[in-house]
Order: sequence, then structure tokens, then C-alpha cells
Amino acid sequence: MKLTPKRFDAIFNKIQGAKIVVAGDIIVDRYVWGDVDRISQEAPVPVVGVRKETLRPGGGSNVANNLRALGARPVCVGVVGNDHAGREFKLLLKKQDIDIRGIAVDRSRPTTVKTRIIAHNQQMIRIDSEATRELSLTMENILTRMVIKNLAGARGLIISDYAKGVVTRGFIRAIVSYARKKGLFIAVDPKEKHIDAYAGVSIITPNHKEAGNATGIPIIDDATLRRAGAKLVKDLSLPACLITLGENGMALFSEKDPLVKIPTVAREVFDVTGAGDTVISVFTAAVAGGATLHEAAVIANHAAGIVIREVGTAIALPAQIRAAMFG
Repeated sequence: MKLTPKRFDAIFNKIQGAKIVVAGDIIVDRYVWGDVDRISQEAPVPVVGVRKETLRPGGGSNVANNLRALGARPVCVGVVGNDHAGREFKLLLKKQDIDIRGIAVDRSRPTTVKTRIIAHNQQMIRIDSEATRELSLTMENILTRMVIKNLAGARGLIISDYAKGVVTRGFIRAIVSYARKKGLFIAVDPKEKHIDAYAGVSIITPNHKEAGNATGIPIIDDATLRRAGAKLVKDLSLPACLITLGENGMALFSEKDPLVKIPTVAREVFDVTGAGDTVISVFTAAVAGGATLHEAAVIANHAAGIVIREVGTAIALPAQIRAAMFG
């Protein structure tokens, strides 16, 4: 079926109000915006005069924020620390109309915060405040119960794995097993350290570097891309795999089509931060709206082309995606 404006509208009409659970690593993206007009006398480094600071959802919470922008009803499951950053961030998500009842407070770890210093629309440095050790078994069980509880009435599950310690093998096994029994669509943005634990999910969406590392096949051309994608589909018993290729678009592998390349539509690239979050959220929402895998990939590709034109984590609205696709 050709993806026409009418078909696009039908898909997005079905997305409205669709409950989708997002489980995984919650990240606070903190931006310090300023200007540079001199070099420090203390060391040969630029001095940034701060103009403003902003907080944006990152990691799994950015996936949830993208889903909300599409009209879906996301439920975010993860952890924050018992600290100012965690409390401030939960307030931010509430203002964004994102369900935070699945966010637990872990007193043993800080809220993951990535602080980016931006001057003249260029990222100068990033500062990470985080603990990447795995969750305790008690906290893992709490999150597992939260996911299972919130999957009632859901149309899909997204696992956002940033290797920050929240997504453990036990957590993966428990929630994937339950979601599969319920016949839910399961999409995973994986890290290669857990790649084998995602066997049997509906789709994974690694970038080309992650796919290469996971398979031991560095992706340098179409031949290696085809081999890596085929290996992931076969080894993990996947119905589909979507490998993002940066400025070269993305490649969809499925049982029916060994390789479908979808060229990039981005005219300018300012910042790829969060582009993978946009891809998996738009793809999953589109499937929840009745799109085929290929239709979902095409829509997600256009959405990614929108957000990478912005500095910092961003969202793509349905009207923006529609305009990018059909004018």
C-alpha cells in the first residue's frame, strides 16, 4: 500500500490515545546556553558567558516525550535518584503530560544527568553525572512489577537501553516474556552488551556502530550492512531489524525483505542527540496505528530528519512529519 496523505492521516488517527509503555534508562538532558568572547587567563580554554539553562527529557523519557508529541499516551518506567535533579525532572515530565507513576526513586544512585555546554549553537563539552552499576534485585523487581502493571491496555512496549544499569538481563527477560505472552509489539533500542537478551522481540533499532559491534561485522558498505542485518535477524529470531545509518538514512531487515534501504531526507544536520529516540518512538507509534513495517520506517526516517536539524533533544510533531513527507 502506497503511503499517501490519506493513509498517513489514517495511521495517525489510530495513534491518538494509544498507550505505549517505555521502560529503561531515564536521562536528564541539561543544556547550558551561552556565548564565548574570550579565552580564560587561567588556562587556554574558552570562557562561556551563560545566557540560560534548560532541562529536556533524555533517554527513555525522550522516547516518551516523542510519543506524547505524536498523540500517543506514554507511560514511563525507570528510576531517578533521591536528589534535586530527580525531583525537578519529575515535575518537568508532569508538565509535559507524561505519566510518571512508573518512575521509582532509588536512594542508592544519582539521577543520570548529561550537561551540555552550548555556545553559538555548537556543543563545546558534555559533563555526565551518573552511576552505571546495575540495579539491586529489589529495585529490579519493583520496576518489573511496574511494567507488568502498566502493560494492561497497552499497544506496545519500548525498551530504551542506554547501559546505565537500569536495563538488566533479569529485567529484560521478565518484561519481554510477559509482553510476548500478551502478544504486544516490543521495540528495543539496544546496547550491544545485552544484545543476545533481546531474542524474540518484535524489532531492534541499533545504529550502524552498535550493529557492527554486536555482530562482529564492521559496517562499511552495503555488503557488510546486509551481512550484519541478516545475522541479527537470524541469531535473535527477529521478525525485523532497523539499522540507522546516520546521514545515509536507515536499513530495514525483515523476514520478507532481506534489506530495504531508506535514504536520508535531512537537508541539514545540526545535532543527532536523541535521533534514535525519535526513530523508535515514531516507528512504534506508527505500528500501533496500523502501519506496515516499511511504512513505519519511512515515517520514522522523516521524523528523524526533522529533529536532527535542531540543537539538543527535540520532538517531531505529526504536522511537521506530514509536511516533510507530502509538502
